[in-house]
Amino acid sequence: MKIAIFYAKAYEKPGFEEVNKAHGHGITWFPEALNERTASLANGHDAVCIFVNDTCNAAVIDTLAKGGVRLILCRSAGFNQVDLAAAKAHGMTVMRVPAYSPESIAEATVGMVLSLVRHLHHQYNRVRNGNFSMDHIVGFTLHGRTAGIVGTGNIGLATARILKGFGCRLLGTDPSPNAECLAMGMEYVERDALFARSDIVILNAPLTPQTRHMINAESLKLFRKGSVLVNTGRGPLIDAKALYAALKSAETLWYAGIDVYEDEAGIFFENLSGELVQDDTLQLLTTLKNCLVTPHTAWLTHESLSDIAAITLGNASDFAAGRPDPARTVALP
Repeated sequence: MKIAIFYAKAYEKPGFEEVNKAHGHGITWFPEALNERTASLANGHDAVCIFVNDTCNAAVIDTLAKGGVRLILCRSAGFNQVDLAAAKAHGMTVMRVPAYSPESIAEATVGMVLSLVRHLHHQYNRVRNGNFSMDHIVGFTLHGRTAGIVGTGNIGLATARILKGFGCRLLGTDPSPNAECLAMGMEYVERDALFARSDIVILNAPLTPQTRHMINAESLKLFRKGSVLVNTGRGPLIDAKALYAALKSAETLWYAGIDVYEDEAGIFFENLSGELVQDDTLQLLTTLKNCLVTPHTAWLTHESLSDIAAITLGNASDFAAGRPDPARTVALP
């Protein structure tokens, strides 16, 4: 197949090119994001490969279809950037990468927790400035703490295993309890109860109408005083303005680590060091000493890149052979 890869980054190419030796697809790399202005670049291709910051709305899909595109390959687990109704109307197939190196995200998640509760990022900056004092960096251990995981699929399970190793008590909330988590001793509770009982709350849930802004001004009042919140799931799980207010008051939540942000499109993955970032809430969050922001990099390991390339190109080969994997094919409305 001829595949147009949009929003292509240099760190992705080696993995895709190595995996493609076994598939033989014709790949064209476009550094531009897919949108209404760039969609015509895919003319003559059978498939487009997109990332989370690409735009694949009805107008884009119309242009893609006219150019011969039959397959939309999401090199991500999420696919909310695709207008599924428009894809169905044009007879397109949408495929994704349901899971890739869940350990990569789990390890980054726990790394954020450790950095927050032991002030590691502050110590790094202080030492670079010649400050070797121990004032204002007293932390706490994870051993014996209660960790609540919202969403206990592959990533939640991998996170639970690590926290279990630290000696944490485990709480979970998920419409479908994970048998492996239960075997580990995880107790499943309702979401509000998890917020109220946990010292550490980790969000790994998918984005649905029911989970959007699950962290808001009201739910934050349920958190334990001195608790930690880390989101490596989806940005809109958190109402960012409410998070800022809670962190600033420190009445319940003391620390937050966010690797995803609800309005990250056009900001994360970009070098804006020479510009003014136009998102006031994000700017305010980065000024707080009790908030650690990373630019959607929890997944970014050699293992994840290899998995994404293998599954994405495998999806293209399966589609070309007329046997797309149902587990990797997005159901269209």
